[in-house]
Formats: sequence, C-alpha cells, structure tokens
Amino acid sequence: MNLLGRALVVMPVAITLLPLCGLSSHSDRNTCPDFIVTAAPVYTPLAELQGQERFPNGAQLLLVHEGKAEPLVQGFAATADADVSFDGKLVLFAGKKSASDPWQIWELTLQDRYVRKVIETAGDTERPLYLPSGRLLWAQRTAYGFQIESADDGHLPRQVFLNPTAGPGILPLTYVHASAFPTDVLADGRILFESNFPLGEGSTPELYTVYADGSGVESYRCDHGRGRWGGTQLASGDVVFTHGASLARFTSPLAQEDPIEAPAAEYAGGIAETASGEWLLSARAGGGAHYAIRLWSPSFTSKPGAAKLETVLAITGIDLVEPALITPRTRPNRHPSGLHPWDYANLLALDARLSHEGDVITPPASVRLEVQNERGVVAAMGTASVERDGSFFVKVPADAPIRFVLLDEKGSVLRREKGWFWIRKGEQRICVGCHTGPERASENRVPAVLLRTTVAVDLTAGATRPNANAAAEGN
Repeated sequence: MNLLGRALVVMPVAITLLPLCGLSSHSDRNTCPDFIVTAAPVYTPLAELQGQERFPNGAQLLLVHEGKAEPLVQGFAATADADVSFDGKLVLFAGKKSASDPWQIWELTLQDRYVRKVIETAGDTERPLYLPSGRLLWAQRTAYGFQIESADDGHLPRQVFLNPTAGPGILPLTYVHASAFPTDVLADGRILFESNFPLGEGSTPELYTVYADGSGVESYRCDHGRGRWGGTQLASGDVVFTHGASLARFTSPLAQEDPIEAPAAEYAGGIAETASGEWLLSARAGGGAHYAIRLWSPSFTSKPGAAKLETVLAITGIDLVEPALITPRTRPNRHPSGLHPWDYANLLALDARLSHEGDVITPPASVRLEVQNERGVVAAMGTASVERDGSFFVKVPADAPIRFVLLDEKGSVLRREKGWFWIRKGEQRICVGCHTGPERASENRVPAVLLRTTVAVDLTAGATRPNANAAAEGN
C-alpha cells in the first residue's frame, strides 16, 4: 500500500475537519456546501510548467459531505483535478485505473456514482474543465510539456456549434513550444491558463487567456514581474491568483495587479468562492508543512491581520489542494468563433512603435516575421514595410509559434518580441502595438497601410532556412 493509501486508511485519527463555511458576523452557522479536494502525499507547485508530475507519489480525490471526507470514486489507482459541471451534477476528473496508466479524463455522475471515460490518449491528459455548448478542455502532455486541447464532452449538445471550424472533434488550442496549463474558464468564455513569460521562452510563471477556438491569445495583464499562477475568477469578475507567499488579483479598472492583504502563508492557488463570499483555499505555514484547506473571509478594505485562516480540512502527512465546490454555477458565455478553414491568418498592427516597455524612438522601416518549426529552429519568413504611422498588414502562417522584429532603414534590429505567440487558421487579428497592454487604446484614425492597400503582405512562403542571426541580434 502506498503512502497515500496508508494515510487514508487512518482518516478518523489523521483528519481535522471543521464545518466553518457560512459564518456571519453574528456567528450564525450555515451549512457548508459539499466540496471535492485532491489529496496527495506530495504536491509539487508549478511542476506542470516544466512538463513534470504535480503528484509524483499519486493522488486521490476526496468528497467532503456533511462533515465527513471519503474517496470520491473507487477502483482507481489515482484521481485528481476535479471540475464540477455548471449544473452541479457531474464531475470531470483525471484518473488512472492502474498506477502504470497515463492520466486520462473521466466523468462521474454524482447521483449514482456512474463513471465513464471521456478522453483517452496515448499520453497524460490532465486538468479537465467544462466548456459551454457540450465541450471540455484539458492539458495534454506533449514533447513540449503540456498543451491545451478541447473536444466534445460526450453529451448531446444543448446548442449547435457556432462555427464548425471550432468543433466538433479534438481541437488543439495552444501552439507554443512550452507548457500551457489551464486554470479556469472565465465568464466571457475565454480560457485562463498559465505558462512561463515570455511565452515560449521564459521561466517566470504568468497568466494568459485564449478563446475556446484557440484564437486571441494574450497575457491577462502586461505588468510582468513576479511569477503568478493558479488563477481563478470570482463572481465579481476579479481574477485571484497566487505568488506563492502572497495573493493578488486582477480587477477591471486596473491595468496592473492589486495585492491582497491575506494572512501570512504559502498558497497553492485555485480559490473556491462560496455563495456567502468566503474563500476555500489551499495553504500551508511554510515549505516544510503540508497544504490544508482553509477558510478565509476576504475584506479588501481591511488592514492586514484583520482576519485569519480557519482550518476546514487537514490530513497529517498529506497535501490537500484544488478545492471544488459541488454547487450549480453560472454557465460562461459561448465564444462565437470567427475562424475560417484557411492555412494562414491576417494581422493588422495599428502602431508597432507603441509598447508597454517604452515606445520605439527610431521610426521602424520594416518588420520581419520569424517562425519556429517543430524542432524549435527559427526561420525568417520575410519582411513587410512599416508605414510612417507605425502600421503594417501581413498574412502569416497559422497554428505555429511566431514573433515580429522591427528593423530600421539599414535592416538593424530596433526591437524583437521577447516571446512567441500564434494565430489560428483564418483568424483576423488587430494589435494596437507591440505588447502595449490593456490600458492602451488605438488612435481614432484609419491606419496608413489600409489607405495604401487592403491586401496583406504575404509572409507565409518565406525562407525555411534557420535564422543564424536571430540568437545573436539584440532585442
């Protein structure tokens, strides 16, 4: 019997379980909703961004019901990553029937505990999340770490697909040579995921969004700095995430993160918000301790130390992470995909001189497109002129890592994008500038490039040779 199995056998003496949910200022005690949590002897934060195993010694989903914790499903060597359906009746999870199996996606009907396999692949499939309109997404292990894919969930679709290009069938959603791991589906239908910054190049955890057809990828905010991960959207629309030793949030009015004055602890990320506004979260006292499920009542106007973490569930020698409430929730909006069955995409830059890192002073004369092939080799695909107002309009390869390089009149590099991104087949994308951030809006004028021509410069059939100067040239 493994360590996890031994710990669960002695649950009656190893568990601290307190029904604290729903306490008000008048000490009224409401019923705490049932929730599911992943229990593991070892949880390794951020292992997913290295393409590694988050639960190297196995894991098991626990159902906390009426003050008692018990295994959610039987007959599995390992289970993790619970996501409750929008109506609160079904649970997606990653599971292994035997220890040597890869992680696969399963679904549990809570009423009768019926289990069916939803997704089966040759490699690990982890962190499933429900999408609206009868689809789901997950993290698929690949040669580049994890990539996000989506498919039908096996139920009769409640609504027809808005665009056959975006379904049905298995659809890759990320196209970068680095791990991309989903954390939540936002109310507007976008998928929140974590990867390293710069995307496809860096080593600092960051939060990104992408639409349900893989289009429109971008970082959630551009105030890059400390690593942030484990993002979850609250009912207010705020996105809460962890830095590890602290919590912070993104709010609609601010272009940068807003620190949360939470009690001192190490936070695993993945907040579960109750109907009363309290948070179930995974936290531990320090690096040598294990994560437990705590309850906290946030007050963004209070001073530090005004509230403390209350232990809801703790098991000696076990990490408890990823709490998921068993309760109905609002179904996200569907994304009306605008993709087309082409092998290219179009991109219009309104002013390439603008950047969150500081505007380019020397006027760029041209822009070069660089592409990574499947082996990670960089190829220069050609150049296009940049107009005096900084605009350009290009046709680029789809579903591959790309980046742009601004050049002066002599062909010297003025600025190169630090990371990579992709554009889906048939996507029509407009950028304000080069990584300008959400606080920058475009000027109210027609770009000069469109006054000259409405035909995009074709950069899809350029040189395929490696760009030997790409690594040597400055950013």
